[in-house]
Amino acid sequence: MLVLLDLAKEQWLFAILSAACVGISKAGFGAMAIPGILLMTQVLPARESTGIILPMLILADFFAVQAFRKFTVWGLLLKILPAAVIGIVLGWWFMPRIPVGFFTPLIGWIILGLLLLTVLQKTSDKLQEIAVGHPSITWPLGLLAGASTMLANAAGPAMTVYLLAARLPKYEFVGTAAWFFFLVNLIKVPFSVSLGLVTPTTLLFNLALAPAVLLGLFSGKFLLGKINQTQFEWLLIGLSLLGALRLIWT
Repeated sequence: MLVLLDLAKEQWLFAILSAACVGISKAGFGAMAIPGILLMTQVLPARESTGIILPMLILADFFAVQAFRKFTVWGLLLKILPAAVIGIVLGWWFMPRIPVGFFTPLIGWIILGLLLLTVLQKTSDKLQEIAVGHPSITWPLGLLAGASTMLANAAGPAMTVYLLAARLPKYEFVGTAAWFFFLVNLIKVPFSVSLGLVTPTTLLFNLALAPAVLLGLFSGKFLLGKINQTQFEWLLIGLSLLGALRLIWT
């Protein structure tokens, strides 16, 4: 008989907040994904937490795709998808070979690197000019997105740089990103199952957290036009930096 994971009250609180962050991240507040990942590492070991986050991402991605499916730029999506798939395979191959004691700091370093990429994307027009001028940047960004999403469910910053370089209108940006993450996260499922990260027990836990994911998604849509998104995302970057440093020195 399946039973829910045996967690303390504060762990349930962290898990619910993590699920809500995942939902909000799919409503236009992409930076919320990293705090969601960090919160789940307070519930389970870093490696196992990736298997909990994945189905929640897929649930939120499904609703995001439904909302923005008419705005997808398939040409851009199909260019980066092969590199991302190879990155996923590389991440899957490396994951079981990473020593357990090193995995938590590794997640911290990955998040720290992606936060740096996020800051550069927000502050440097030159980064976008380089990406536009060199089509070959698609493969490095695709490999980075694929590997980082397999290891840490954190492909957002790499994909954001890629889409910003294309200078897409807002809705096309969100629609293309929604399909990318939905497809990539579905591709990751068999790899995560093979590593024992997604199991019937973890899926039951996901089912219990699904309302929090949906609440976060719809709350994010409500809040999107009511708060200063730029200031909000900088606050999240600061909090995520502290969380990443905590993982590195755990």
